[in-house]
Amino acid sequence: MALSFKKDLEKYKEIDEDEILNKLSEEELKQLESALEEMDPENALLPAGLRQKDQTSKAATGPFDREKLLHYLEKQALECKDRDDYVPFTGEKKGKVWVPKQKPLEATKEDVTTLDPELEEALSGVTDTELSDLAAILGVHTLVTSTQSYDGTSGTDGYNNVIKGEKVKPVFDEPPNPTNVEETLQRIKNNDPTLTEVNLNNIKNVPIPTLRDFAKAMEKNTHVKKFSLAATRSNDPIAVAFADMLRENKTLRSLNLESNFITGSGVQALVEALRDNDTLSEIKIDNQRQQLGTTVEMEHGSGVHYSRD
Repeated sequence: MALSFKKDLEKYKEIDEDEILNKLSEEELKQLESALEEMDPENALLPAGLRQKDQTSKAATGPFDREKLLHYLEKQALECKDRDDYVPFTGEKKGKVWVPKQKPLEATKEDVTTLDPELEEALSGVTDTELSDLAAILGVHTLVTSTQSYDGTSGTDGYNNVIKGEKVKPVFDEPPNPTNVEETLQRIKNNDPTLTEVNLNNIKNVPIPTLRDFAKAMEKNTHVKKFSLAATRSNDPIAVAFADMLRENKTLRSLNLESNFITGSGVQALVEALRDNDTLSEIKIDNQRQQLGTTVEMEHGSGVHYSRD
């Protein structure tokens, strides 16, 4: 299903975006800019050098051709000769060469521990394995590692000085979401009785207008009971659209809207919509990037408290 969606996108690869943008008027460019801001409010998809808006309204004083400018700069750099050194480098050393002073090595003094004669006599014939076992039993963890301590206390063969390494288990990436977005949207609009759960998690290329169509189609759907669209770049307008959906839909039981682009206003709209919905039993709203604030969180708590469910 996901492969068919990718095949539909391949027909747009041959389109010349620069040619299309050159044909747009100034008013159409402003409309396109506002639409892109709605799709990507944080400009996370743009390079860092292109995230700042053009704040100048002056008309160009002359034509500008980037390729011609680069060609001119390259030609000028090749034709310009390097200046000769007025004072040639002779390699003469002036002054004294700094040599660090060598500090005399101090003989390390070993701390000599005196034991009782009886204890010294008892430990005189003890091997290293027996000392490690004794340290593990007494809980002297500075002398042995955790693995050695376990071997000394639970093992029947005594202390083992060889610790074998284990191979690192590879962790593979999760497969992409196989849900066909267009087909699922059409099934929701047709109120397909076999469609009871919709999973759009981790599909980051779903356009914002398509997510709005999902919210609009869910208003009249009477069969879908679980809807999840975590990590789909949903923002505040999408949260407001699903809040309006909750006021109309009386079948949905679970809604998952985990997104780092939903701020306090979007969460507030969803919580307020719960007062008009008595069928939803589970809702997940998560934002890991910012705090909502004490005032907003108190309003959320009161909204959940006074909801009918």
